[in-house]
Amino acid sequence: MNALRALRTRPMRALVRDVRLSGLLNTGMTQSYATTAQSKPALPPGSELAGKSNLTAKIHEKLKIMQYKHNKIMEQMTGDISGMEREDMARLAKEQSSMGMIVVPYEHLLKLYSELIELEQMMSADDPDLRRLAREERQEVLENVVTAENDIINALLPKDSAESAGAILEIRAGTGGDEASIFCGDLLHMYEKYAQLRKWKLETMSMDSEGDKIKEIVLKVSGRGVFGVLMFESGVHRVQRVPATETQGRVHTSTATVAVLPHAANVNIVIKESDLRIDVFRASGKGGQHVNTTDSAVRITHIPTGISVENQQERSQIQNRERAMQVLRARMYERERSRLDLERRASRNKLIGSGDRSEKCRTYNYAQNRVTDHRINFSMFNIEGMMNGTALQIVIDQLRIQHDLDELASMDNFDDISPPNQ
Repeated sequence: MNALRALRTRPMRALVRDVRLSGLLNTGMTQSYATTAQSKPALPPGSELAGKSNLTAKIHEKLKIMQYKHNKIMEQMTGDISGMEREDMARLAKEQSSMGMIVVPYEHLLKLYSELIELEQMMSADDPDLRRLAREERQEVLENVVTAENDIINALLPKDSAESAGAILEIRAGTGGDEASIFCGDLLHMYEKYAQLRKWKLETMSMDSEGDKIKEIVLKVSGRGVFGVLMFESGVHRVQRVPATETQGRVHTSTATVAVLPHAANVNIVIKESDLRIDVFRASGKGGQHVNTTDSAVRITHIPTGISVENQQERSQIQNRERAMQVLRARMYERERSRLDLERRASRNKLIGSGDRSEKCRTYNYAQNRVTDHRINFSMFNIEGMMNGTALQIVIDQLRIQHDLDELASMDNFDDISPPNQ
């Protein structure tokens, strides 16, 4: 007991460490996690003590195989390499580095699991102070487990190069008449404010509007990782509120569609001139030199795919054609990217739908001060913060979390997990 009293005066972390090393408690339950594959996937010892995890038994099994391969490569590189070709050395070094991005945090996680086993035993000790300190240490280890698992998930998930690119943001009025056009303008304001907070640059490529009523607008959003952030905004956005023009206080339901496409600035999208049909016509609008007097508006149709883009934002036909080609290129890039993604992942349909009220992805209910994203069944009660852009990040974060978990769950169907490319 005198020894325990002396230990009590020491910092908590040092105390728990010394108790482990001194052998005061039997740590025979601690098991090393084998690096060879088992016939049936199993969770590593101690993981059940950490509570619910997003790393399934099958994913642990694949991580264990990767750990085994990583250790074998390390043995090769630290052994006799005198007869090894330079190309083989470079290949092994690259494989070791890539696998290490996953294996290193995984081995750290296994150590945390072992610590949980030891702390679980210490919590059954006779000394109450030791039990209390073990409980406090256990809480800290549990927090480290969550961090380590998140690091592994981020390392495992495939990286989409398009997510680091800029984006083409298209907002169109759906069902609901004038109120849908007004809501389209409200969404534009929301994204403008959000872009300001992120220090992104917005450029209007085309717009069809009348006062505060916007039928359609296409924006180019420039900045780091724009598409990776806004990609979840694609879909039908539904608003429920009393319009300013409503005299009897009735709530109307209207929609607007949002499409977010990766900006294909540095992507080699081959578009043959012979596949294009280019029509010119007079621009519509109120006032301004050249409007309704020259054929400055341009419509470009890609005949093989049927994709059609028009632009009348600029006075010059050449400038309108250049802008239309940027949008066409972005749409074709997204079309090809989606096709490859569907083939590779058999992922969920990413189309935004027809704009019908029943196809909503998000609802903005003004009477209830509520925003609900139906894809993840997430609600928050802050309409004002949402529409001025300050609360949009909260919803985007929730969508990103669910997206990553869905991607991780799909790995149970893979025969192997490939290390990330550097």
